[in-house]
Amino acid sequence: MDVHDKLDELAAVLETARAMPMSASCVVNRGQVLGIVDEIRSLLPDELRYADQLLADRERVVSDGLNEADRLVTRAQDESTRLVSEHEVYLAAVAAAEATRDEAFDEAAKMRAEIDDYVDAKLANFEIALQKTMNAVSKGREKIRARTPVEPDGEDDDQYTGPIQTGYLDR
Repeated sequence: MDVHDKLDELAAVLETARAMPMSASCVVNRGQVLGIVDEIRSLLPDELRYADQLLADRERVVSDGLNEADRLVTRAQDESTRLVSEHEVYLAAVAAAEATRDEAFDEAAKMRAEIDDYVDAKLANFEIALQKTMNAVSKGREKIRARTPVEPDGEDDDQYTGPIQTGYLDR
Protein backbone atom coordinates (compact mmCIF):
# COMPACT_ATOMS: atom_id res chain seq x y z
CA MET A 1 0.00 0.00 0.00
CA ASP A 2 1.03 3.54 -0.49
CA VAL A 3 0.22 6.79 1.24
CA HIS A 4 -2.68 7.52 -1.07
CA ASP A 5 -4.40 4.23 -0.29
CA LYS A 6 -4.08 4.89 3.46
CA LEU A 7 -5.44 8.40 3.06
CA ASP A 8 -8.40 6.98 1.12
CA GLU A 9 -8.99 4.48 3.96
CA LEU A 10 -8.89 7.29 6.56
CA ALA A 11 -11.37 9.32 4.52
CA ALA A 12 -13.71 6.29 4.30
CA VAL A 13 -13.58 5.85 8.10
CA LEU A 14 -14.49 9.49 8.62
CA GLU A 15 -17.27 9.38 6.04
CA THR A 16 -18.86 6.30 7.57
CA ALA A 17 -18.44 7.51 11.16
CA ARG A 18 -21.60 8.05 13.17
CA ALA A 19 -22.60 11.74 13.06
CA MET A 20 -23.38 13.68 16.26
CA PRO A 21 -26.88 15.12 16.23
CA MET A 22 -27.14 18.81 15.46
CA SER A 23 -23.37 19.08 14.79
CA ALA A 24 -20.76 18.60 12.11
CA SER A 25 -18.83 16.36 14.45
CA CYS A 26 -18.75 12.57 14.32
CA VAL A 27 -17.79 9.69 16.54
CA VAL A 28 -14.80 7.67 15.30
CA ASN A 29 -12.86 4.82 16.72
CA ARG A 30 -9.79 6.49 18.06
CA GLY A 31 -7.60 3.37 17.86
CA GLN A 32 -8.63 2.69 14.29
CA VAL A 33 -7.91 6.29 13.14
CA LEU A 34 -4.60 6.46 15.05
CA GLY A 35 -3.54 3.14 13.53
CA ILE A 36 -4.19 4.48 10.01
CA VAL A 37 -2.29 7.67 10.85
CA ASP A 38 0.67 5.58 12.12
CA GLU A 39 0.62 3.53 8.94
CA ILE A 40 0.61 6.74 6.90
CA ARG A 41 3.57 8.03 8.93
CA SER A 42 5.46 4.84 8.29
CA LEU A 43 4.79 5.16 4.58
CA LEU A 44 5.50 8.89 4.35
CA PRO A 45 9.25 8.85 5.04
CA ASP A 46 9.89 6.47 2.13
CA GLU A 47 7.73 8.55 -0.17
CA LEU A 48 9.18 11.80 1.10
CA ARG A 49 12.72 10.50 0.82
CA TYR A 50 12.00 9.45 -2.75
CA ALA A 51 10.45 12.87 -3.47
CA ASP A 52 13.39 14.64 -1.82
CA GLN A 53 15.77 12.50 -3.85
CA LEU A 54 13.93 13.39 -7.05
CA LEU A 55 14.04 17.07 -6.14
CA ALA A 56 17.74 16.83 -5.31
CA ASP A 57 18.39 15.02 -8.61
CA ARG A 58 16.38 17.65 -10.43
CA GLU A 59 18.33 20.43 -8.71
CA ARG A 60 21.62 18.68 -9.50
CA VAL A 61 20.65 18.20 -13.15
CA VAL A 62 19.56 21.83 -13.43
CA SER A 63 22.73 23.00 -11.68
CA ASP A 64 24.91 20.82 -13.92
CA GLY A 65 23.06 22.13 -16.97
CA LEU A 66 23.58 25.74 -15.90
CA ASN A 67 27.26 25.09 -15.17
CA GLU A 68 27.69 23.44 -18.58
CA ALA A 69 25.86 26.34 -20.24
CA ASP A 70 28.13 28.85 -18.48
CA ARG A 71 31.20 26.85 -19.48
CA LEU A 72 30.04 26.72 -23.13
CA VAL A 73 29.28 30.45 -23.17
CA THR A 74 32.72 31.21 -21.70
CA ARG A 75 34.41 28.92 -24.21
CA ALA A 76 32.45 30.52 -27.07
CA GLN A 77 33.44 34.00 -25.89
CA ASP A 78 37.09 32.94 -25.65
CA GLU A 79 36.93 31.41 -29.13
CA SER A 80 35.24 34.54 -30.47
CA THR A 81 37.96 36.70 -28.94
CA ARG A 82 40.65 34.44 -30.40
CA LEU A 83 39.08 34.53 -33.86
CA VAL A 84 38.70 38.30 -33.78
CA SER A 85 42.31 38.59 -32.64
CA GLU A 86 43.50 36.25 -35.41
CA HIS A 87 41.45 38.22 -37.93
CA GLU A 88 43.00 41.47 -36.71
CA VAL A 89 46.47 39.92 -36.91
CA TYR A 90 45.67 38.70 -40.42
CA LEU A 91 44.47 42.16 -41.48
CA ALA A 92 47.59 43.74 -39.98
CA ALA A 93 49.78 41.19 -41.79
CA VAL A 94 48.01 41.86 -45.09
CA ALA A 95 48.44 45.62 -44.63
CA ALA A 96 52.13 45.16 -43.77
CA ALA A 97 52.63 42.89 -46.79
CA GLU A 98 50.97 45.42 -49.10
CA ALA A 99 53.11 48.23 -47.67
CA THR A 100 56.27 46.14 -48.11
CA ARG A 101 55.27 45.24 -51.67
CA ASP A 102 54.57 48.89 -52.50
CA GLU A 103 57.94 49.92 -51.03
CA ALA A 104 59.67 47.17 -53.04
CA PHE A 105 57.97 48.30 -56.27
CA ASP A 106 58.91 51.93 -55.58
CA GLU A 107 62.51 50.95 -54.78
CA ALA A 108 62.69 48.76 -57.91
CA ALA A 109 61.34 51.60 -60.08
CA LYS A 110 63.88 54.00 -58.56
CA MET A 111 66.71 51.51 -59.08
CA ARG A 112 65.57 50.83 -62.65
CA ALA A 113 65.55 54.57 -63.41
CA GLU A 114 69.04 54.96 -61.88
CA ILE A 115 70.35 51.97 -63.83
CA ASP A 116 68.77 53.24 -67.05
CA ASP A 117 70.40 56.65 -66.49
CA TYR A 118 73.76 55.00 -65.76
CA VAL A 119 73.58 52.73 -68.83
CA ASP A 120 72.41 55.64 -71.01
CA ALA A 121 75.36 57.77 -69.80
CA LYS A 122 77.80 54.91 -70.48
CA LEU A 123 76.29 54.31 -73.93
CA ALA A 124 76.49 58.05 -74.68
CA ASN A 125 80.18 58.04 -73.69
CA PHE A 126 80.70 54.92 -75.77
CA GLU A 127 78.89 56.55 -78.70
CA ILE A 128 81.10 59.62 -78.40
CA ALA A 129 84.19 57.41 -78.24
CA LEU A 130 83.01 55.41 -81.24
CA GLN A 131 82.19 58.61 -83.12
CA LYS A 132 85.69 59.92 -82.39
CA THR A 133 87.13 56.56 -83.46
CA MET A 134 85.04 56.61 -86.67
CA ASN A 135 86.18 60.16 -87.36
CA ALA A 136 89.79 59.14 -86.76
CA VAL A 137 89.35 56.11 -89.05
CA SER A 138 87.79 58.26 -91.75
CA LYS A 139 90.59 60.84 -91.50
CA GLY A 140 93.18 58.07 -91.57
CA ARG A 141 91.65 56.55 -94.67
CA GLU A 142 91.48 59.94 -96.34
CA LYS A 143 95.17 60.50 -95.64
CA ILE A 144 95.99 57.09 -97.07
CA ARG A 145 93.92 57.76 -100.16
CA ALA A 146 95.59 61.05 -100.62
CA ARG A 147 99.01 59.33 -100.60
CA THR A 148 98.14 56.43 -102.85
CA PRO A 149 98.78 56.99 -106.60
CA VAL A 150 95.95 56.40 -108.98
CA GLU A 151 96.51 53.46 -111.29
CA PRO A 152 96.86 54.13 -115.01
CA ASP A 153 93.84 52.03 -115.95
CA GLY A 154 91.58 54.55 -114.14
CA GLU A 155 90.38 52.51 -111.24
CA ASP A 156 89.85 54.38 -107.95
CA ASP A 157 90.97 53.29 -104.52
CA ASP A 158 87.34 53.33 -103.51
CA GLN A 159 87.00 50.10 -105.46
CA TYR A 160 89.71 48.29 -103.50
CA THR A 161 88.26 45.64 -101.18
CA GLY A 162 91.39 43.87 -99.94
CA PRO A 163 93.18 44.42 -96.64
CA ILE A 164 95.30 47.47 -96.18
CA GLN A 165 98.83 46.51 -95.38
CA THR A 166 100.60 48.93 -93.14
CA GLY A 167 103.31 46.68 -91.90
CA TYR A 168 102.98 47.03 -88.16
CA LEU A 169 99.42 45.56 -87.99
CA ASP A 170 100.24 42.45 -90.03
CA ARG A 171 102.46 40.85 -87.44
